[in-house]
Amino acid sequence: MSEEKPAREPIAEDARIDALEARLKAAREREDKRNHPVVQGTDANYRSGNRVLADLLGGVFGGMVIGWAFDALVGTLPWGLLVGLFLGIGVAFRNIIRGANTRPED
Repeated sequence: MSEEKPAREPIAEDARIDALEARLKAAREREDKRNHPVVQGTDANYRSGNRVLADLLGGVFGGMVIGWAFDALVGTLPWGLLVGLFLGIGVAFRNIIRGANTRPED
């Protein structure tokens, strides 16, 4: 090997490489910010699903309780409970259909 020094010294970091790295870092930050999901709370679909669930549960259990209470007062044990149950299901489906036919607020 030769013990001569090279004619040119090795170049440290080039300013263009530093600028490129800075631009790449800024682009990655912008891309991460753009792709990051923004959660602002519950959306209309989530609220609508909760409303349907509440209508179904409330209709079924409410009808059962009212039917059971009617049975306890009158003494017709299974019939009031069954009628109340079916009326509660009917009311729940009516509420769900009415809610599905209304336009959401923008």
